[in-house]
Amino acid sequence: MSDQEQPSLIRLARASGERGRVEPLNLGERVRELRNAKGWTLEQAANHAGLARSTLSKIENGQMSPTYEALKKLAEGLTISVPQLFTPPKKGQVNGRMTVTKSGEGAAHATTTYEHELLAGALTKKQMLPYRAQVRARSFDEFDGWVRHDGEEFLYVLTGVITLFTEFYEPVEMRRGDSAYYDAAMGHNVVSVSQEDATILWVTSLS
Repeated sequence: MSDQEQPSLIRLARASGERGRVEPLNLGERVRELRNAKGWTLEQAANHAGLARSTLSKIENGQMSPTYEALKKLAEGLTISVPQLFTPPKKGQVNGRMTVTKSGEGAAHATTTYEHELLAGALTKKQMLPYRAQVRARSFDEFDGWVRHDGEEFLYVLTGVITLFTEFYEPVEMRRGDSAYYDAAMGHNVVSVSQEDATILWVTSLS
């Protein structure tokens, strides 16, 4: 696989519309919504966050950009994490989506180096692409260059022993129960170094 190509599973996911458009977030409106949801006045919210009332008012009205320290105080005061300040629930409701993939019932997709089993295939417009992979490759030379694609990726070793090669780090040997999380735009390849083909769980972000 060349550096310019995306892994076929990722490419198929993109083609089937599983990558949504990210809408810009108005931080001031988000903070005001969180404050109102708790039934707090500006002064009450400012006291919880350890900020001046005037500072919180300016943030809510888009009159100032908060520092990271101010964001941390806001999140702590609202009893949420900093990322939650920037990730409001879509449409303000839970849509209750769910699917179950029984063992061996995922969609199969084989390549010369991996045998993939696509999981949760019944759901469209997913934010993550989970799949189980049987690692056939035994050498880095079996790949046509680095695998690279958009998003972030989580890898978890289910069976066997693998070596994870990445563009900017030394190769690392990983065994059952080991995991890695990395920027998928960085070149990466996986080979099995155990007698049998190793199996891994991969989860790739699609947004």
